[in-house]
Amino acid sequence: MAAIENLLDLASTAERELDRNAAEVDRILHICNACRYCESFCAVFPAMTRRLDFSVADSHYLANLCHNCSACLYACQYAPPHEFGVNLPRTLAQVRKDTYIEYAFPKAFGELYRRNGLTVAIAVSLGIAVFLMAAITLRGGLFVSGLNSDFYAIFPHNLLAVIFGIAFGFSILALAVGVIRFWNKVSEPGKPVPMSNAVTEAAKSALTLQYLGGGHEDGCNNEDDAFTLWRRRFHHFTFYGFMLCFASTSVATLYHYLFAIEAPYPLLSLPVLLGTGGGIGLIIGPAGLLWLNIRRNPMQTDASQHTMDRGFIALLLFISITGLALLAFRQSSSMPLLLAVHLGFVMGLFLTLPYGKFAHGIFRCAALLKYAIEKRRPNPIQAGSE
Repeated sequence: MAAIENLLDLASTAERELDRNAAEVDRILHICNACRYCESFCAVFPAMTRRLDFSVADSHYLANLCHNCSACLYACQYAPPHEFGVNLPRTLAQVRKDTYIEYAFPKAFGELYRRNGLTVAIAVSLGIAVFLMAAITLRGGLFVSGLNSDFYAIFPHNLLAVIFGIAFGFSILALAVGVIRFWNKVSEPGKPVPMSNAVTEAAKSALTLQYLGGGHEDGCNNEDDAFTLWRRRFHHFTFYGFMLCFASTSVATLYHYLFAIEAPYPLLSLPVLLGTGGGIGLIIGPAGLLWLNIRRNPMQTDASQHTMDRGFIALLLFISITGLALLAFRQSSSMPLLLAVHLGFVMGLFLTLPYGKFAHGIFRCAALLKYAIEKRRPNPIQAGSE
């Protein structure tokens, strides 16, 4: 009973915080709607001008449309210390956190991850790694020579495929349920539009990080108000590094099941080349994002999300470092130990994907698609004034 009461208390607290953050978005955007100085900065402001009042669903939508470049904060004449206290980037960041919790599946998991992001991510990964090390020890020891890079001599291929397939499938299901809930909440009926054009525009905006510049080709504002492109570059390294690793796994799966070509693969084979490139990208990108995250002006960020942000970055870094170490030392006696540690961090990532920073990319793509759809419809405010 005590555990159930604690969960109910957490849910009640989160709901009150969500309402409070949404109300602050409504207050600030009424000021922004009257000013319109930042109208050309990013997609948030044209979307804002289609509304006179802002519901909780509107705040969720606009929060995920915001890329937190902070151009509007530094341009705003009403920003702190002005009595209006307009800080749109941080307020929208707080609402983004609310969307992760509000639409999480199962919802209680999202609440736990929000409170202990880094701790949960590392604890899950290390716990699984220790379990795998124990299993390897029982099978013959953590330091064994003569395995010739054969990972499947330690863990059978089919066993790994089933275990990691279930974990990855759960993450995809949880993310899908979350983004469907989000879409159902923020979307509304309207004039049909050419969906292929809207999807193409949204995909281009997401893949190029179009709005990580606040309307400026010079990029985001950093902690001393100067413009920089490094945030965009590190995001690109991270995203495309992740995609290269995913491509490596996909190609290796095709090799195994379609062509009966089993691992280990040569260093110059396609799976290894893709994985190596992805691993390098997943060191440069997350390391750079962590550096920028630590140095950012506190006014630009929501301090309560630092553990969630850094937990995700830490997982990506540990996965890439242990993966490249496993590749470099796969013919050594330390290969079983490195394999257990690497698989532990990969499983930790899979299990926490729907409850951390990774989710923001999925919700942001949905928000970009909604923006691409609604901008093709008549502006209800202009139509009403006519």
